[in-house]
Amino acid sequence: MRYEPIDKELFVNNRKRLVKEMKPNSLAVFNSNDTMPTNADGTMPFRQNNDLFYLTGIEQEESILLICPGFREEKKREILFLRQPNEHLEKWYGHKLTKEEAKTISGIETIMWLQDFENMFHHLMVMAGVEFVFLNTNEHYRSEVVVQTRDARFIDSCKAKYPLHTYQRVAPIMSKLRRVKQEQEIALIQRACDITEKGFRRVLKFVKPGVNEYEIEAEYVHEFISNGSKGFAYTPIIASGKNNIVLHYIENSLPCRSGELVLLDVAAEYANYNSDLTRTIPVSGKFSPRQKEVYNAVLRVQREAMKLLRPNMVYFDYQKEIEKIMEAELHKLKLISESDIKNQDPENPAFRKYFYHGTSHMLGLDVHDIGNMHDNIQVGSVWTIEPGIYIKEEDFGVRLENNIWVGEKENVDLMKNIPIEIEEIEELMN
Repeated sequence: MRYEPIDKELFVNNRKRLVKEMKPNSLAVFNSNDTMPTNADGTMPFRQNNDLFYLTGIEQEESILLICPGFREEKKREILFLRQPNEHLEKWYGHKLTKEEAKTISGIETIMWLQDFENMFHHLMVMAGVEFVFLNTNEHYRSEVVVQTRDARFIDSCKAKYPLHTYQRVAPIMSKLRRVKQEQEIALIQRACDITEKGFRRVLKFVKPGVNEYEIEAEYVHEFISNGSKGFAYTPIIASGKNNIVLHYIENSLPCRSGELVLLDVAAEYANYNSDLTRTIPVSGKFSPRQKEVYNAVLRVQREAMKLLRPNMVYFDYQKEIEKIMEAELHKLKLISESDIKNQDPENPAFRKYFYHGTSHMLGLDVHDIGNMHDNIQVGSVWTIEPGIYIKEEDFGVRLENNIWVGEKENVDLMKNIPIEIEEIEELMN
């Protein structure tokens, strides 16, 4: 692994918190993700199932976690199943975890090989008094699952073999647990933010007229990987000129021209935890008067949003408050008029022409992390704050994004050291 070892107590405590949420006489199963194919015999880089990683710290493919907290034999209440290392695997794919290594990483005492899973699972299902079986699914509110996952295949086979057990969804429990970050998790997200800062500062010195968007991408990835990250937390958005009014422009293929702005929605991961940064900078190193006007309007909205994102507020109520603030800023910019506001359709308000996305989302092991957006905002959760103004008729947009840890008394800006003021950006670029 590229990152420093994570204290196994994080994973031990995460499993304890899960067990407290499970019913008596229950069992839970978590499968690793599949290794996904590309073409011919190619595969994509492996990315572990986030719930399995959250509970074990294990990043190896073909792994299964089985938790049966009420089983009589204490050492079999938690079992981690791994692919057994052998000479062939080592020659072709390198080192696979030994039982001792997996124990050190996860804090799980009982490690077994994958070929023993079926017999052990059958034994627990029929001999341990199990009534409720908690199985995992992807229930993220923005998910679009079109490929059958390893978890989905296991659900089908499990129900076919044991049709009379009562099956339960573990996803709501994991959503509840994962949205509130533990101290070690905050440290890992902060590390991702710090690496992102290094990348952004490098790019500020690099950007100038004639540089291609993909060259900026290369500067980022060099800095990220040099600092122990696996790379981008998500597909980078490096959008110059009129492309920066497109929310998910990822082609990153055009030259940056004098007088334009370039929107940089680029951030690093660290130890599978993500950061999420957006800055908008002038290609020539100096903002025009109009660009400054719009930039500062977005910055004011972001700062008000940082005050409003507090515990016990529901996200959608928070979003409505931000939209009121944005409406006032757009009016000051003469982008919408009093008449536009007075006569607007409540279902399609006037501000939406220039601000057409949500202000925040949760952040963690997923960039758009799991959690119920209809619940109150939780102390200990991490959120992005990313307002933007996009002006098609002027061929430019501005978005600014920081990551915020919601505290009991006050919020903590995990990106407070990353340049955002116009004066600092211009100074660093020149």
